[in-house]
Amino acid sequence: MKKWTTVDQALTPGGMTISLHEHDGSYAIRADGIPLMSTRQHASEEKLAEMACAHLRGVRHARVLIGGLGFGFTLRAALAALGGDATVVMAEILGAVIAWNRNPAFPLAADCLADPRVTVRQLDVAEVIREARESFDSIILDVDNGPAALSTPGNGRLYDSTGLCHARAALRPMGCAAFWSVAPDPAFERRMTQAGFRVEVRRCRSHVSSGRWHTLFLGRRIGP
Repeated sequence: MKKWTTVDQALTPGGMTISLHEHDGSYAIRADGIPLMSTRQHASEEKLAEMACAHLRGVRHARVLIGGLGFGFTLRAALAALGGDATVVMAEILGAVIAWNRNPAFPLAADCLADPRVTVRQLDVAEVIREARESFDSIILDVDNGPAALSTPGNGRLYDSTGLCHARAALRPMGCAAFWSVAPDPAFERRMTQAGFRVEVRRCRSHVSSGRWHTLFLGRRIGP
């Protein structure tokens, strides 16, 4: 049986080893040996982007922020849902992940990153959000494992009450904040409501009709 091959590895800001692996044409990213994502399972990431961008159909000059590049499935789905005049800011803190996706030797997201609508920022998406004021129509966060951070403990600040208030402030009126999570999180749902979002929670399989269930949180900004 063919084994997984380690293609490359790097250190995260928190000192964990993040690594890229290949097996028979499929790729996976692991953090200290723990699987984070795979090119074999991406239906929930695509659904997240589709839901977050649904209200932007026909909207001119839409602006979308995506946090967490992964293998580019969220980015690809968002681009498919947006018009040709849209702008997508792709924030990814790990240079290695950007480099892996840009490498034409790997069948990942080089074409998406080259799309003229996309601006790539190697930066913590939390910093991009804090800098913004009513700048985005949608913010899509597919970071780590969701509210229960795994690879970078600092990611938790995206999901606490202060982080959610920053996200709301970064959205335009009636904008949408969408969060991917590996598991349900009722406490996070309550924090979203308290931060001024009208919340919808969906469950979605990692494959179209099979695989483990993931949780998608969709928050529409309400009020002034």
